[in-house]
Amino acid sequence: MFQQSSYSEQYTFFQKLKSFDFILFICIFILGCVSNLSMYSTDGGEFLYHTKSHLVRFAIFFTMMIFLSFINLKFWHKTAYLFYAIVLAFLIWASLYGITASGSQRWVNLYFINLQPSELMKISIILCFARYFHREQITSVNNFKNIILSMAILIMPVLLVVSQPDLGTAILIGISGIVVLWLAGINVKYFIYSSLALIVSLPFVISLLKPYQKLRILTFFNPDRDPLGAGYQIIQSKIAIGSGGLAGKGFLKGTQSYLDFLPEKHTDFIFTLFSEEQGFVGSIFLLIIYAVLIFRIIKIGSISRSYFGRLFCYGFGSAIFVFVTVNMSMVLGLLPIVGSPLPIMSYGGSSMLATMIGLSIVMSTKIHSKQIIN
Repeated sequence: MFQQSSYSEQYTFFQKLKSFDFILFICIFILGCVSNLSMYSTDGGEFLYHTKSHLVRFAIFFTMMIFLSFINLKFWHKTAYLFYAIVLAFLIWASLYGITASGSQRWVNLYFINLQPSELMKISIILCFARYFHREQITSVNNFKNIILSMAILIMPVLLVVSQPDLGTAILIGISGIVVLWLAGINVKYFIYSSLALIVSLPFVISLLKPYQKLRILTFFNPDRDPLGAGYQIIQSKIAIGSGGLAGKGFLKGTQSYLDFLPEKHTDFIFTLFSEEQGFVGSIFLLIIYAVLIFRIIKIGSISRSYFGRLFCYGFGSAIFVFVTVNMSMVLGLLPIVGSPLPIMSYGGSSMLATMIGLSIVMSTKIHSKQIIN
């Protein structure tokens, strides 16, 4: 065992490069290219602010992802708790002194980027739980101490994000953590008890929601109740997707880009613009790319000899699936609008940074798949 672990640390650069997952690499690159073309379309076919910013961010974070991929998996294992603590500290700072925009206090000004710590928490919670449970035996996973500590680790950032307020991101952070807890072997009865408690407390929870959050839920059930207000975004989104038809209207020919029917089309509703221009065929292509991306992440986890790496890959792959599903369901009117960006595609530096960090850990797991972490 010791020899195998030592050997993995002595890989040369070319041996590491040979172990690179090029299928995953190509999927990320394709998504980056598609996202930049879509961003160019949101700017009306001109090389304006959103296109320039998105292109620069993708170039920087994609290069960063490649560089971080060659870092030994043990580094991520050793720094998992520190990473979580730093992101948690940023969340506290954002809640107290952060930048306020559109009624939410979610960002920290780092001068070179306005960081949204809640996006990084989606990754750090998975990393933290992967470290916490990697040495736990199945028989001890469900003891009282582990349950209480796990809930504390998960609830602290969720409450901070809710207070910003950003209920949608808080829910996604909660789902990311719960998925890892499930994969780690937490007894199903705890999930059942938690679900029942949530159902019972729903009236109380709803009473605590902000007016705009209640309006989003009501709009989800009946968008036509306020077609020019709260329901406008989702109605226009469904019209745009439907108008794309089978083959789409063509690149730079979508009405949403040029007539500005849909606000915020460069962020959470980027799939609407893409679907209108590329149609059903293009949407299926995008779904296939995401499916291959998720499959490769899960595959890398399955071949890793490190339980830490395996648990992270399974958790991160599941989280990407949830993020993509929630975003696409949201723009199709199947879920309320919760402010969930589409990984890599949507405009936003914090979201792309978090996704690329997660992918770099996956790549590191692939390169060091024979390594055993004690």
